[in-house]
Amino acid sequence: MGKQVTVELKNDLAITGLLRSVDQYLNIKLQETVVVDEARYPHMSSVRSCFIRGSVVRYVQLPPDAVDVDILHDATRRDARGA
Repeated sequence: MGKQVTVELKNDLAITGLLRSVDQYLNIKLQETVVVDEARYPHMSSVRSCFIRGSVVRYVQLPPDAVDVDILHDATRRDARGA
C-alpha cells in the first residue's frame, strides 16, 4: 500500500496512481491518478482517484523495490517439487 503502481485495463487504458487498497478479487483503489496516454483519453485527465473492478484488470505493474524476489523463487521451487 502507498506504492506507485500502473494498472492496465482490458480496454487498453493504463492508469498510474498510489495504491490505497486491493482485495482478493483484485478490486483496486488508486489516488493521485494519472492516465498514461492522456491524448487518447482526454476525458480521464480530471480524475484524481478511482476504484477499479478486478474483472477489468489486465496487468498491475509494481515498482521493482516492492517485489520480494526471494519469496517468488521459494514459491516457484515448492510448486516445481509438488508437480
